[in-house]
Amino acid sequence: MATEGALPTLLVMTSTYPRWQGDPEPGFVHELAKRLTDRFTVVVLGPHTHGALPRQVLDGVEVIRYRYAPEALETLVNDGGIVANLRSSPWKLLLVPGFLLSMAWSLFLLLRQRRIDVVHAHWLIPQGVIAAFITKLGSRMPSFVVTSHGADLFTLRGRFLGAMKRWVIRRARAVTVVSEAMRTEVRRLVGDFANLSVQPMGVDLQHRFVPTLSDPRTEDELLFVGRLVEKKGLRYLLDALPEVVAKRPNARLRIAGFGPEEAALRRQTVALGLDERVEFMGAVPQSELPMLYRRASLFVAPFVEAASGDQEGLGLVLVEAIGCGCPVIAGDVGAVEDVLGKESLQVVRAEDVEQLSSRIIASLSDPVTAALRAARLRERVADRFEWTKVAKRYGDLLNEGLE
Repeated sequence: MATEGALPTLLVMTSTYPRWQGDPEPGFVHELAKRLTDRFTVVVLGPHTHGALPRQVLDGVEVIRYRYAPEALETLVNDGGIVANLRSSPWKLLLVPGFLLSMAWSLFLLLRQRRIDVVHAHWLIPQGVIAAFITKLGSRMPSFVVTSHGADLFTLRGRFLGAMKRWVIRRARAVTVVSEAMRTEVRRLVGDFANLSVQPMGVDLQHRFVPTLSDPRTEDELLFVGRLVEKKGLRYLLDALPEVVAKRPNARLRIAGFGPEEAALRRQTVALGLDERVEFMGAVPQSELPMLYRRASLFVAPFVEAASGDQEGLGLVLVEAIGCGCPVIAGDVGAVEDVLGKESLQVVRAEDVEQLSSRIIASLSDPVTAALRAARLRERVADRFEWTKVAKRYGDLLNEGLE
């Protein structure tokens, strides 16, 4: 319990976190953490990587990064995520023991050296496992809340890993998932669980991801934003593009993102004769994304279920695009329903390349109707995904039992 007059201390455990200000890595954990500094003293514990400082303060959040290998080898987390990196580079399994031990030791030391009132672990595995183990080592340890974002729940299957997830869920004070589809998966694992709730991450729909008249939309420009990994489904969008070009000769695709599948996707682009139509932009700073959404004719997120079972936990890029007034089309995975609703012409089975191309062509051919749909969607998502409201809900949850 925090001393009288002092803010309680929240320790956030994460693997994905900005390495520096303006880092193109997904920043949703930091976006939540910085919005909780009015209610907590926020400390983030995450892995070190090349170019990042061992300790720094970002937007009022104290960030502590643990070393888990020689700096040149600290490549387990970034540029695609742990699961994708292990699949593309199996040798990185050798980094996992050091990663887990360093995380556990760093957490243990922090809990001994500082008064931590509550722990928020992002991802069931590995952060949730380490939090569940370390916080049970003594009677004065803080409680922990765990949030699953998708890959940790849908992948890492098997009897042992399933038992590990159940163990974490049952020991947490509360569990949150970021979509209704994930709530169903948790119930499949553990049955009814009273302390389970759907609490998505948020998007800044008040200041950053907003429409503007100063950036007029281009004609026939498609946009993809995301990591270049299997579950994002980009290869299906590339397969659909020749048919789109046949009907819309000026159509082109801009790809903002990076990841382990980039080389294969570039080869596919050349093989399809699309190298003049497709632009691989690489890592794009978060500050530049709104401009891309505002100028695109259509944002396409062709989500699929990967061979491993991994799928999108929520897909905040959809909300970002909608926030900027951009028409969207998304692949038919469970989490998309939270954003687009149950039945929508904007949802397609991305593996069905003919259906995907026809929906893209229809949207490009009728930009007025597409824009009206986007405006209606913006009204739908504002209450659920605006960061101010999301942070309040998380702050209330983390504060339960502390006052």
